[in-house]
Amino acid sequence: MKYDVINLDAKSVGSIDLADSVFGVEVRQDILARVIQWQLDKRRQGTHKTKDVGEVSGAGKKPFKQKGTGHARQGQHRAPQMYHGGVVFGPVVRSHAYGLTKKLRALAMRVALSMKAKNGKLFVLDNMTAEKPNTKAFQTAFKNNGWNSVLFVGGETVDNNFALSARNIINVDVLPAQGANVYDIVRRDVLVLSKDAVAQLEGRLK
Repeated sequence: MKYDVINLDAKSVGSIDLADSVFGVEVRQDILARVIQWQLDKRRQGTHKTKDVGEVSGAGKKPFKQKGTGHARQGQHRAPQMYHGGVVFGPVVRSHAYGLTKKLRALAMRVALSMKAKNGKLFVLDNMTAEKPNTKAFQTAFKNNGWNSVLFVGGETVDNNFALSARNIINVDVLPAQGANVYDIVRRDVLVLSKDAVAQLEGRLK
Protein backbone atom coordinates (compact mmCIF):
# COMPACT_ATOMS: atom_id res chain seq x y z
CA MET A 1 0.00 0.00 0.00
CA LYS A 2 1.12 3.58 -0.67
CA TYR A 3 2.12 5.63 2.35
CA ASP A 4 3.26 9.24 2.63
CA VAL A 5 6.81 10.02 3.70
CA ILE A 6 7.17 13.15 5.84
CA ASN A 7 9.91 15.14 7.52
CA LEU A 8 10.02 16.49 11.09
CA ASP A 9 8.29 19.66 9.91
CA ALA A 10 5.18 17.57 9.06
CA LYS A 11 5.62 18.19 5.33
CA SER A 12 5.16 15.45 2.75
CA VAL A 13 8.37 14.65 0.87
CA GLY A 14 7.26 11.64 -1.16
CA SER A 15 5.70 8.22 -0.71
CA ILE A 16 6.71 4.64 -0.03
CA ASP A 17 5.21 1.21 -0.72
CA LEU A 18 4.46 -0.72 2.49
CA ALA A 19 4.04 -4.48 2.23
CA ASP A 20 0.47 -5.57 2.96
CA SER A 21 1.81 -8.80 4.48
CA VAL A 22 3.54 -6.74 7.19
CA PHE A 23 1.49 -3.55 7.57
CA GLY A 24 -1.94 -4.75 6.46
CA VAL A 25 -2.76 -7.92 8.41
CA GLU A 26 -5.82 -8.48 10.59
CA VAL A 27 -5.54 -6.88 14.04
CA ARG A 28 -5.59 -9.60 16.70
CA GLN A 29 -5.77 -8.24 20.24
CA ASP A 30 -5.35 -11.73 21.71
CA ILE A 31 -2.01 -12.19 19.94
CA LEU A 32 -0.78 -8.78 21.13
CA ALA A 33 -1.82 -9.52 24.72
CA ARG A 34 -0.10 -12.89 24.70
CA VAL A 35 3.23 -11.58 23.39
CA ILE A 36 3.22 -8.49 25.64
CA GLN A 37 2.66 -10.71 28.68
CA TRP A 38 5.54 -12.91 27.51
CA GLN A 39 7.83 -9.87 27.24
CA LEU A 40 6.86 -8.57 30.68
CA ASP A 41 7.33 -11.99 32.27
CA LYS A 42 10.84 -12.21 30.78
CA ARG A 43 11.69 -8.86 32.41
CA ARG A 44 10.72 -9.99 35.91
CA GLN A 45 13.72 -10.45 38.22
CA GLY A 46 12.27 -13.38 40.10
CA THR A 47 14.31 -12.58 43.24
CA HIS A 48 11.35 -12.95 45.64
CA LYS A 49 12.13 -15.40 48.45
CA THR A 50 10.81 -16.60 51.81
CA LYS A 51 12.41 -19.04 54.25
CA ASP A 52 11.03 -22.51 54.61
CA VAL A 53 11.29 -24.81 57.64
CA GLY A 54 14.84 -25.82 56.79
CA GLU A 55 16.07 -22.18 56.57
CA VAL A 56 14.59 -20.35 59.58
CA SER A 57 16.67 -20.10 62.73
CA GLY A 58 15.83 -22.29 65.71
CA ALA A 59 16.56 -25.73 67.07
CA GLY A 60 14.80 -28.89 66.04
CA LYS A 61 14.14 -29.81 69.65
CA LYS A 62 10.60 -30.69 70.65
CA PRO A 63 9.12 -27.59 72.39
CA PHE A 64 7.36 -29.53 75.12
CA LYS A 65 6.41 -33.08 75.94
CA GLN A 66 3.87 -34.92 73.84
CA LYS A 67 1.17 -35.47 76.45
CA GLY A 68 -0.22 -33.89 79.57
CA THR A 69 0.18 -30.18 78.73
CA GLY A 70 -3.34 -29.50 77.43
CA HIS A 71 -1.87 -28.11 74.19
CA ALA A 72 -1.75 -29.58 70.71
CA ARG A 73 1.28 -31.75 70.05
CA GLN A 74 4.25 -29.94 68.48
CA GLY A 75 7.37 -31.35 66.88
CA GLN A 76 9.67 -28.33 66.52
CA HIS A 77 9.88 -24.57 66.96
CA ARG A 78 10.51 -24.05 63.22
CA ALA A 79 7.18 -25.53 62.10
CA PRO A 80 5.00 -23.23 59.94
CA GLN A 81 2.30 -22.83 62.59
CA MET A 82 4.80 -21.66 65.22
CA TYR A 83 5.84 -18.03 65.80
CA HIS A 84 8.78 -17.25 63.45
CA GLY A 85 8.29 -20.60 61.79
CA GLY A 86 9.02 -21.38 58.15
CA VAL A 87 6.67 -20.42 55.31
CA VAL A 88 4.81 -23.17 53.48
CA PHE A 89 4.94 -23.04 49.67
CA GLY A 90 6.36 -19.50 49.72
CA PRO A 91 7.94 -17.83 46.66
CA VAL A 92 11.43 -18.94 45.67
CA VAL A 93 14.08 -17.43 43.40
CA ARG A 94 13.21 -18.45 39.84
CA SER A 95 12.95 -17.27 36.27
CA HIS A 96 9.50 -16.27 35.02
CA ALA A 97 10.53 -16.62 31.37
CA TYR A 98 8.94 -19.21 29.13
CA GLY A 99 9.13 -20.12 25.48
CA LEU A 100 7.11 -18.61 22.65
CA THR A 101 7.44 -19.66 19.03
CA LYS A 102 9.18 -17.40 16.50
CA LYS A 103 6.15 -17.67 14.25
CA LEU A 104 3.85 -16.24 16.92
CA ARG A 105 6.29 -13.46 17.85
CA ALA A 106 6.64 -12.45 14.18
CA LEU A 107 2.85 -12.47 13.79
CA ALA A 108 2.50 -10.20 16.84
CA MET A 109 4.97 -7.72 15.31
CA ARG A 110 2.99 -7.65 12.07
CA VAL A 111 -0.24 -7.16 14.03
CA ALA A 112 1.26 -4.29 16.05
CA LEU A 113 2.54 -2.53 12.93
CA SER A 114 -0.78 -3.06 11.13
CA MET A 115 -2.73 -1.70 14.09
CA LYS A 116 -0.72 1.53 14.05
CA ALA A 117 -1.20 1.89 10.29
CA LYS A 118 -4.93 1.18 10.52
CA ASN A 119 -5.42 3.74 13.32
CA GLY A 120 -3.42 6.46 11.53
CA LYS A 121 -0.70 6.33 14.17
CA LEU A 122 2.08 5.21 11.83
CA PHE A 123 4.41 7.77 10.22
CA VAL A 124 7.40 7.29 7.93
CA LEU A 125 10.27 9.82 8.12
CA ASP A 126 12.53 10.54 5.19
CA ASN A 127 15.56 10.39 7.50
CA MET A 128 16.24 10.15 11.19
CA THR A 129 19.34 12.32 11.59
CA ALA A 130 20.25 15.63 13.21
CA GLU A 131 23.16 17.98 12.57
CA LYS A 132 23.58 18.55 16.30
CA PRO A 133 21.71 17.73 19.53
CA ASN A 134 18.82 20.16 19.90
CA THR A 135 16.04 19.13 22.27
CA LYS A 136 14.08 22.39 21.93
CA ALA A 137 13.84 22.07 18.14
CA PHE A 138 12.65 18.48 18.50
CA GLN A 139 9.95 19.48 20.99
CA THR A 140 8.68 22.09 18.52
CA ALA A 141 8.67 19.52 15.72
CA PHE A 142 6.73 17.03 17.85
CA LYS A 143 4.18 19.71 18.72
CA ASN A 144 3.75 20.58 15.03
CA ASN A 145 3.09 16.93 14.24
CA GLY A 146 0.75 16.48 17.21
CA TRP A 147 2.95 13.81 18.82
CA ASN A 148 2.81 13.41 22.61
CA SER A 149 3.82 9.78 23.06
CA VAL A 150 6.03 8.43 20.29
CA LEU A 151 8.43 5.59 19.48
CA PHE A 152 11.08 6.27 16.83
CA VAL A 153 12.57 3.25 15.08
CA GLY A 154 15.66 3.90 12.98
CA GLY A 155 17.76 1.70 10.73
CA GLU A 156 20.57 -0.64 11.71
CA THR A 157 21.94 2.09 13.98
CA VAL A 158 20.43 5.26 15.43
CA ASP A 159 22.01 8.63 14.70
CA ASN A 160 23.66 9.77 17.92
CA ASN A 161 22.60 13.43 17.59
CA PHE A 162 19.01 12.36 16.94
CA ALA A 163 19.01 10.09 20.01
CA LEU A 164 20.53 12.83 22.20
CA SER A 165 17.94 15.36 21.00
CA ALA A 166 15.04 13.08 21.94
CA ARG A 167 16.52 11.62 25.10
CA ASN A 168 15.20 14.18 27.59
CA ILE A 169 11.69 14.45 26.14
CA ILE A 170 9.04 12.68 28.18
CA ASN A 171 7.24 9.73 26.54
CA VAL A 172 9.69 9.52 23.64
CA ASP A 173 11.76 6.41 22.87
CA VAL A 174 14.33 5.82 20.13
CA LEU A 175 15.29 2.29 19.05
CA PRO A 176 17.22 0.69 16.19
CA ALA A 177 15.22 -1.58 13.88
CA GLN A 178 16.66 -4.68 15.54
CA GLY A 179 15.31 -3.50 18.91
CA ALA A 180 11.74 -2.89 17.70
CA ASN A 181 9.33 -4.98 19.77
CA VAL A 182 5.60 -5.37 20.36
CA TYR A 183 5.53 -3.95 23.88
CA ASP A 184 7.29 -0.68 23.01
CA ILE A 185 5.20 -0.24 19.86
CA VAL A 186 1.92 -0.67 21.74
CA ARG A 187 2.85 1.38 24.82
CA ARG A 188 3.48 4.53 22.74
CA ASP A 189 0.62 6.27 20.95
CA VAL A 190 2.54 7.03 17.73
CA LEU A 191 5.05 4.90 15.82
CA VAL A 192 7.55 6.70 13.57
CA LEU A 193 9.72 4.62 11.24
CA SER A 194 12.60 5.71 9.08
CA LYS A 195 12.71 4.41 5.50
CA ASP A 196 15.63 2.19 6.52
CA ALA A 197 13.53 0.80 9.39
CA VAL A 198 10.69 -0.04 6.98
CA ALA A 199 13.10 -1.97 4.74
CA GLN A 200 14.61 -3.88 7.66
CA LEU A 201 11.28 -4.71 9.27
CA GLU A 202 9.85 -5.95 5.97
CA GLY A 203 12.91 -8.10 5.39
CA ARG A 204 12.60 -9.51 8.90
CA LEU A 205 8.83 -10.17 8.89
CA LYS A 206 7.89 -11.06 5.30
